[in-house]
Amino acid sequence: MSTYRDREDAGSQLADRLTALTGQSDVIVLGLVRGGVPVARVVAERLGAPLDILVVRKLGMPWAPEVAFGALGPGGVRVLNDLVAARLDADAVADVQRREQAELDRREARYRAGRPPLDLTGRTAVIVDDGLATGATARAAVQVARQLGAHRVIVAVPVGAQEAYEMLAAEADQVVCAQKPPEFGAVSAYYDDFHEVSDDEVTDALAAVG
Repeated sequence: MSTYRDREDAGSQLADRLTALTGQSDVIVLGLVRGGVPVARVVAERLGAPLDILVVRKLGMPWAPEVAFGALGPGGVRVLNDLVAARLDADAVADVQRREQAELDRREARYRAGRPPLDLTGRTAVIVDDGLATGATARAAVQVARQLGAHRVIVAVPVGAQEAYEMLAAEADQVVCAQKPPEFGAVSAYYDDFHEVSDDEVTDALAAVG
């Protein structure tokens, strides 16, 4: 499997697989904050589509944060996995949700900076991230996008684990994954430059494409 120079290179190669969406007026490209935004910026530019962000916060089990019992999205959207959430009492659920809601609100305020609330009614939402490891965040993003009114949801990533791809294929209308290595490790292993994306990079991308 080849590696990408950086997220912009990954976005360019990913856009090559999304050309059928070029010029479709209902398409909106959504970068998952934060690492997905530089990838999404290139995709949006190539497709001639608007770019926005989707802030999703996983609700993780207190003793195992990587195990999600739900997710929060903008506009008060909450998605719960009832089977997992049932293992927690109401106070524990409320505590995790309060903490993640505070971070979601901070990011929304920082990145939207006066932009209108995200409304996906009747849109084809192309959710872009820099890679899929477990796929949990992307799965939550799909569910949030549907609750925000999207009539079609596409997940597009430069690289991902086969298991995550298959899970998302059952959730999204389409999953575009440029590389599915048979022995998947960390997403960072497929990038020469995988620096932590800053708040400024996110706001600059939104200002450039909008």
